[in-house]
Amino acid sequence: MLLRLGFLFLSAVGFSQSGKHYVKYHDASGRMMEEGWMLQDEKTDYWFTYFPDGSIKSKGAYTEDQKNGYWYFYNTDATLIKEGHYKNGLAVSWWIFYKPNGISEKIQFEHGNREGYALIYKNGKLFKAEHYKNDNLTGSWTSLYQFKKDNPNARF
Repeated sequence: MLLRLGFLFLSAVGFSQSGKHYVKYHDASGRMMEEGWMLQDEKTDYWFTYFPDGSIKSKGAYTEDQKNGYWYFYNTDATLIKEGHYKNGLAVSWWIFYKPNGISEKIQFEHGNREGYALIYKNGKLFKAEHYKNDNLTGSWTSLYQFKKDNPNARF
């Protein structure tokens, strides 16, 4: 941790009476690494992280130094690769994962683990459904008819 801090340059702007202030962290060469709000030495509100080329790597909110709310993650060519909810630093609810081969996935999370259904799309059409319990695959269907038969109470 101290080594990492040794390579960072901190500049803070926008001080307020509440103790909340905006910070920007740079690497040793001056490139922006991340920026956002701090309150009593903890990340709070909206934050951005950056790749070395300056493009956005991720963006989302913190509460008491933990990711909370909706977050977006990008690759180096600024393409969205995943998005979803955090609660107390753990993935929750539905997450969407985008793949370059035209396949995307919508997966339910609870406490940071896959929990519930995963819907896999190919070229925008649902082609597979899966079920997870405690991050372990417990079922897989490629037939919508069979999925509905096996999961009559499933709601999305």
